Amino acid sequence: MTRPLLLAMPGNDAMAAKLAGQLDTDVGTLECHIFPDGETLPRFAEDLVGRRVILVCTLARPNDKILPLLFAAAAARELGATQVGLVAPYLSYMRQDRRFHPGEAITSRYFAALLSRAFDWLVTIDPHLHRYKSLSEIYAVPAVAERAEPLLGDWIARNVKDPFLIGPDEESRQWVELVARICGAEYAVMTKQRLGDRAVRIVPEQMNRLAGKTPVLLDDIISSGKTMLETLRLLKLQGAKAAVAVAIHGVFADDADELIRACGATLVTSNTVPHPTNAIDVSRLLARAITALDQKMAFEH
Repeated sequence: MTRPLLLAMPGNDAMAAKLAGQLDTDVGTLECHIFPDGETLPRFAEDLVGRRVILVCTLARPNDKILPLLFAAAAARELGATQVGLVAPYLSYMRQDRRFHPGEAITSRYFAALLSRAFDWLVTIDPHLHRYKSLSEIYAVPAVAERAEPLLGDWIARNVKDPFLIGPDEESRQWVELVARICGAEYAVMTKQRLGDRAVRIVPEQMNRLAGKTPVLLDDIISSGKTMLETLRLLKLQGAKAAVAVAIHGVFADDADELIRACGATLVTSNTVPHPTNAIDVSRLLARAITALDQKMAFEH
C-alpha cells in the first residue's frame, strides 16, 4: 500500500517535521500563493492520484486559515487523493456550544459541518469540550481528541519545586484534577465571574494553603489572558511565590503572553500553537492517533 503524504499548511512546518519523524509517511510540498488582493491559491508539488493525504494546520486565529485549508482539501480530492485527513493540534470555534443570547449563531456546529464536509477524519489535542461530551456530537467524520494533561503533569513534576496547582474557574477542574494526580500536587479551583470577552472577576478560594509552595496556574487555553492575569494579581496580594502559568494552547490575544510575563510569571505552553513558550511536545500524541485513524480508514476502504 502506498504511504500517506504529509503536507504542512503555511506556518505548520515545525509540527509537520516532528510528525514526519514519527510516522511512516512521505513528506510533500504545498505552496499557498497569496495574490495582492489577499486571495490564496494552493498548489501541490506531488502527484496526488491514489494517495492518502494528511494536512497539518493548527487553527488558532482561524479566519485567515480556514479558506486556504478548505481550498487545499478540495484540490487534493480533485487531483485524485483517495482520502484527506486533518491534523489540527488546536481546534478553534469550540466556545460557542449553545445560544447564550437570542439571535446568536452556534458557531461550533457550523465550523464542524464545514470541516466534516472537507475531510475524512480529524485529529486534535484537548478541544474545549464543555457542554459537548465528545467531538462526535458535532463532527460527522471520525474525530480523535488526544489529551495532553499527562504531559503537563510530567513537565510540572520535573521542573517545579513544591507545586500547588490552581484552576482559574470551574471549567478548568477537569484538567487541574488530572494533572494534580499525575504530579502529586495539591490543587484548588477558583470561581470566575465573567464580565465580558476581556473582563473577569476571580473569587479566591483556599489561598491560605499556598504557604511555601510554588503556584502553578493551569488552564487549557490562554486567549485574552484576563483570567490568568486576575489570578496572578490575587496571588501577588497574598504574597505568594512567583507563579508558573501552564496552558495546553497558547493563543495569546492582546499581547497576553507579554502581560503574563510582566507579572513575574514563568509561562509554559505545548506546541499545539507555535510560540516561544512551547516547552511541551504533543507530537507523539498526534502521531499515535494519526497512525490508528489512517490504518482504520485504509482498512475500511
